[in-house]
Amino acid sequence: MQWNELFNAQNEPSEVQINEFIGTTLWDNLDGYLREECKVKPKLSHSNCAMDNGLWKGWNVKYKKSGKAICTIYPKQGYFLLLMPIGLSEMDEAELIVKSCTEYTQNIFNKTTSGRTGKSLAFDVTNEDVLDDIKKLTAIRGKKKVEKV
Repeated sequence: MQWNELFNAQNEPSEVQINEFIGTTLWDNLDGYLREECKVKPKLSHSNCAMDNGLWKGWNVKYKKSGKAICTIYPKQGYFLLLMPIGLSEMDEAELIVKSCTEYTQNIFNKTTSGRTGKSLAFDVTNEDVLDDIKKLTAIRGKKKVEKV
């Protein structure tokens, strides 16, 4: 059964239900990393987006810091889809980090076109290598802002 069929707009899933549906330790690993290293807590949000045959429709988990989206998770059975924005001001640093990432991550980064605000990367998180790449990239998004003097 599909995620958006199990949990409609009026039926918000719990963290336990999300974890059970995804069914992989990759989810726990990323959630723990974002909470500890980036100091963010997840927030559930419901989307009615019909783009890409409803790929983005249903409940998702957003991680934000100081109003800036670090990433959004879309639960799938056995894995999860992660959407991560990379702003124009972060692009140079992201390009350097991506060089040390897996071929999968490099392909996604290189094939994703830049818009007026940067890139919006979409990853199927199915293994530890991809998760490690995502952790490297989220470090850019989750940094503390340095005050300019």
